[in-house]
Amino acid sequence: GFVQRHPLPARRSFMSILTTLIARVSDGLVLAGSMVDEKGHDLMTCKNQAKRIFKQLGPSSPPSLSIEAGPYFFHYIVEHGVCYLMLCQRSFPRKLAFAYLQDLSKQFNLAHGKDVERAPRPYAFVAFDIQIQKTKRQYTDMRSQRLEQLDEDLQDVRSIMTKNITEVLGRGERLDTVQDLSSRLKEESTKFKVGATQLKNLASWNRFWPLAAVGAVVGGLLYIRFKYF
Repeated sequence: GFVQRHPLPARRSFMSILTTLIARVSDGLVLAGSMVDEKGHDLMTCKNQAKRIFKQLGPSSPPSLSIEAGPYFFHYIVEHGVCYLMLCQRSFPRKLAFAYLQDLSKQFNLAHGKDVERAPRPYAFVAFDIQIQKTKRQYTDMRSQRLEQLDEDLQDVRSIMTKNITEVLGRGERLDTVQDLSSRLKEESTKFKVGATQLKNLASWNRFWPLAAVGAVVGGLLYIRFKYF
């Protein structure tokens, strides 16, 4: 008999970028962002958290950071005084996340970089959402050729810090303070290593100097005996 064949459904995105926001670092003003977010997620709380993150940025904030927020992750980068931040599901690969943000950064800087400091109001570059949606599709659709091209070129993200949202917002700690603390810890670690080496050398000297002294005395006596007697 005749069997009716139904067309296969188009493959859906295999991972989600839930929202994207772009803000000026100097005052946290949101310049552009996703106007259409993923359905099925209550993102109002997350968007408020994102705006608080922007307000905590400073000149010495980490240039890139991952922030755990329950079932989600915030990832951000700072380029040319602008912060590019995304919210995604935990399953979204970090390498893709930071590649996506770098891609947006290049596009936004090319289109609006010279106008960032003069932006008078929130969402002054609202039309940039067209580029956000287009780029988002390239990074979330399994059929995208962009993903295949990126496979070999993705940056190593293992050195990028990960913080928890309660660490970042719970104490109201500025993110440049986090970076300063990290730098001081590295500096103190280096000092500790140098001090430990010096202490080790001192311990070795304290252990062997009596033998060296005895050897010097004996050597001196032998020298005098054979030279003068």
